[in-house]
Amino acid sequence: MSVISRYETVSALLKPNFASKKNMRFDWKKYCFTIVLLVFSTYFLGAQTTLPTHLLKKLDSISTQDVPTKAPGIATAIIQNGKVVYEKYAGIADFADSSWIGPTSRFNIASNGKQFTALAVLQLIEEKKLQLTDDIRKYFPSLYAKLKNPITIEHILTHTSGIRDVYDLWSLQGLTWWKQNFNNQNVWQLLEKQEDLNFEPGTKYLYSNTNYILLALLIEKITGQTFKTVTDRLFNKLGMYQTAFEDDHTNIKGPIARAYFNFNTWTTYTWIWNVCGDGNIFSTLKDQIRWEQIIQGSIPTKIKRSMIVKSQELINPSITHQYGYGLEFGQYQGMPYVFHEGATGAWKATTIRFPEQSLSMITLTNTGKSIPSQQTRQMADIVLSKSEKQKSFISQPTKPGNYVSEMEIVGTYLTQNNFSFQFEWDKNQLVLKRSGRNDIVLEREAANIFHQKNDPAFKQEFQLNEKGEMEVTAYYTTHAPYTLTRPVADWDHFDTTQWNGDYLNQEMDVVLKLRVVTNKIYELKIGDSTTYKAVLVSPSMMLAGSYVLKMDNGNNTTIYLDGERIRKVKFSRIKQ
Repeated sequence: MSVISRYETVSALLKPNFASKKNMRFDWKKYCFTIVLLVFSTYFLGAQTTLPTHLLKKLDSISTQDVPTKAPGIATAIIQNGKVVYEKYAGIADFADSSWIGPTSRFNIASNGKQFTALAVLQLIEEKKLQLTDDIRKYFPSLYAKLKNPITIEHILTHTSGIRDVYDLWSLQGLTWWKQNFNNQNVWQLLEKQEDLNFEPGTKYLYSNTNYILLALLIEKITGQTFKTVTDRLFNKLGMYQTAFEDDHTNIKGPIARAYFNFNTWTTYTWIWNVCGDGNIFSTLKDQIRWEQIIQGSIPTKIKRSMIVKSQELINPSITHQYGYGLEFGQYQGMPYVFHEGATGAWKATTIRFPEQSLSMITLTNTGKSIPSQQTRQMADIVLSKSEKQKSFISQPTKPGNYVSEMEIVGTYLTQNNFSFQFEWDKNQLVLKRSGRNDIVLEREAANIFHQKNDPAFKQEFQLNEKGEMEVTAYYTTHAPYTLTRPVADWDHFDTTQWNGDYLNQEMDVVLKLRVVTNKIYELKIGDSTTYKAVLVSPSMMLAGSYVLKMDNGNNTTIYLDGERIRKVKFSRIKQ
């Protein structure tokens, strides 16, 4: 029982009953009993809230930092050794009825639901209906039928399958996914057309929501029941009665903490999404607290304890992944921890666990302004008495080098992962351009050192490497510096028009149109709607927004496209 609900119970007992003349008399027995209950409840609450007052004030300040007056907000809690030591609700749940966020407000916790999809898979393994080593094609023979290497259940659970993220594929098709009334069958229809993977299964890690949607389809295949039916039964066994994957937006039960964007007007949107398994799970903070208490072993359930423990383990950890049953593993402030983030529009959720300390923290939000991943870790620092990490990196160049002119700097620079900086000479100023960011005007500080005009602490150092390539090292005050390199190419003898043309991806029936505008600048149109400015950074590589295009230099008929969670998407030239 939460702090709020406990006091509500006591208050109800103190209310006189005027239903009859008999009940108008004051009931001293009931009064005395109630006082005893109140004292007991107060004592119990004191046992729950074990943190000192000064820490509670700090936690309040952190949790509500992005919750202005009359605005959407947060629900957050800290659980240690099975007890709730901090619980906070702030902000409006729904402007339509002026309701406030409370213990029973339902949030879309997005990818934080993956752990429950994985738990449902664990049940099937426990029942001998499934094995981690099973190839997914055992159950779906038409899936990637031409590929020989196995794609195991373990690969799918740990995001090492190589299966492309369906959300990125929809983006290539020009679809804004959350504006569509899609369900898991729409995912299957697109997935069934795919012939290639991002990489060979088991060789790399790349997070893909498709993996967990496919697991939901697998659960349906094996059980002969809907994924929602199976998981509803799971949540009932866990005593999480307000938690459910939602495969029909018309049947979502409230009270819902609606998601709000636009920090001044606080506008919302109609939720019509029906895809689930990877997310689209609605839950309350009350239920999420209960789940953490179950994990910490303080609450019994109808699910075997051994299975709960198993669900919190890494699956065959390796250099390719640190991912388990819908959970990520890592180190925070020198301590092992387990975590996951979730985001669906303005709904965001963060869960972090410190197993050695028997400590869990949860933050749910319905505001686009809040960043729960950051807030929750700030709260962890308070509870664990950890100060912000001391800087152990260089935040500025040690000394100037050889003089580098602005014209020597101009061009596109890349990291090994193809993150890019583009420097341009524009209106007699050196300008840094980064995808998805505002342009930054740079000022010279020394012979080869520049800084951001409005933030002198952000510095760039230019110098030639051993190969004669120009490099830039970007220095920050918040994290370690990193270096980008400008590729060297014989542009004088390169025909920039050779890549002009239309290219087709048959898996999605999407056409990529590429045209030179001037020099190494292209117009890239994907499908019927999305147009990008594309920059040729080497004879075989082009950058366009968040995409990387790699050309097959053996011939000019094939282009491979990389995105955030998709790799090597093949486009073949259409013969004119």
